[in-house]
Amino acid sequence: MTDHGVTRAAPALPSRFERPSLGGFAMTLGILLFFMWSVQRTGVSVRDFIQGFPQMGRLIGEMLPPSTARLGAVGKALLETFQMAFVGTVVGVLVSVPIAVLATRHLTPHPVLYHLARNLIAFARTVPDLLWALLFIVSVGLGPFAGTLAIIVDKIGFCGRFFAEAMEEVDRGPQEALSAIGADKLSLVVCAVIPAALPSFINTSLFSLEKATRSSVVLGLVGAGGIGIELKVAMDLFNYDEAATIILAIFALVILVERASALLRRRVM
Repeated sequence: MTDHGVTRAAPALPSRFERPSLGGFAMTLGILLFFMWSVQRTGVSVRDFIQGFPQMGRLIGEMLPPSTARLGAVGKALLETFQMAFVGTVVGVLVSVPIAVLATRHLTPHPVLYHLARNLIAFARTVPDLLWALLFIVSVGLGPFAGTLAIIVDKIGFCGRFFAEAMEEVDRGPQEALSAIGADKLSLVVCAVIPAALPSFINTSLFSLEKATRSSVVLGLVGAGGIGIELKVAMDLFNYDEAATIILAIFALVILVERASALLRRRVM
């Protein structure tokens, strides 16, 4: 095709899916078969789901209108839930920083400490916070202290990983300049690494607070303080209108924390 004597190249055809290799096809087929087997094993049934809709409608009908009989107790438990999340997040973040330094390959004093810190972070992240809550309930008894300890350990696993990755990704130039004038590793961390990684630290910490707020509700279901126990009691006693009030209160708290976290991120980042 020409335009004023200039030849134009034909437009390139859109890229197409490449024919999968034999190994790729076998892997895809295996994943598909495993998915179908898992659907069968988990008892997924469209018929049961459709038949259960009337029961859901009846439950929602019993929840409306929400009860206002125990707003004071619900508000107190909601405050306790957020206090657990806030204290657990702050302490967890503070403890995560030195552990993350040890888990950063070029900052750790010794390879043994590097692997120990990495395994500690992985262990704290792998064990569910609900199980941590049960362990701490056995240790310190029922109440918000056990839930707060569970959140602290969960934050060590969550923040420790992302803090270490953030410190490994910062520009090495300032660190090399400080090393050239004889600075030790502690000075490198305090003066070069943490200031460069601080925006990522703040972002991760705020996300941790959002996650901890939601987690603290579930921890209350096993007796680790907060509003979860109020919700469990209301459901066990079939006080569905009171349960609706608690669910709406939890929703309002989570939305408030998420909006405040987003505002702080925009101010800081």
